[in-house]
Amino acid sequence: MNRINNKFNELKENYQTALVGFVTAGDPDIKTSQTIIKAMCDSGVDILELGVPFSDPTADGPVIQRSSTRALKQGVYLKDVLEMTRELRKTSSVPVILFSYYNPIMAYGIGEFYHDALEAGADGLLVVDLPSEEADELISQWKPEEFAFIRLIAPTTPKARMAMITQNASGFLYLVSKTGVTGSDGLDTTDIRVHTNTLRSVTDLPICVGFGISTPDDVRAISDFADGVVIGSAFERMIEENQDSPDLPVMIGKMTMEFKAATIKL
Repeated sequence: MNRINNKFNELKENYQTALVGFVTAGDPDIKTSQTIIKAMCDSGVDILELGVPFSDPTADGPVIQRSSTRALKQGVYLKDVLEMTRELRKTSSVPVILFSYYNPIMAYGIGEFYHDALEAGADGLLVVDLPSEEADELISQWKPEEFAFIRLIAPTTPKARMAMITQNASGFLYLVSKTGVTGSDGLDTTDIRVHTNTLRSVTDLPICVGFGISTPDDVRAISDFADGVVIGSAFERMIEENQDSPDLPVMIGKMTMEFKAATIKL
């Protein structure tokens, strides 16, 4: 079994949901970013989503868009994200998901990307803008038990299409809580619960809910019915507002601990 499966099994046995934490690699700079992701892993994040900076992150809200811009200005690209993953592996066994748009992977080379990502210690990939119908050229390069392919499910996705998307997914499913972009406010937990239950009826994979989750209360509410919560904009907002502070990694670590505490169901 891989690190992702082991993590979800461990959490289930301990009555916890997964805290999936996203940050853009290299924001505000590579050295600080490396310290930030180590602090997150040391402070309780269960799965790390490491964002590959991209010039046109259309699914992301303003906060994460600006984080990509800052990282790109530092010259951070996919090869640097892989190197950051390799460095993290020296001290942490937390599962790492690379979060990317498709263009950087195509430019890198699909086969080369898979080899290098696996060698660096990454556990899977989420590609924001790759429809299920066009995914074969990517996922045919690897075995799902070695390298997970995380799929996004929109709140507008009908049940039949959910079933189709889950056929080539592995690791877990990322259920988008609402229409719009990351970082938008307001959660309708009743509606999210309905979508989660519908998705659960067509798959055995763990379901993690993201978009708009920004407080421990949000985490507790979603943890009542989901297998995990995904938090990104809240972390990136903290980075943006404190990017020049030497205490930033400590602040991110404290924030991580507060979110993680809210995932415990006992």
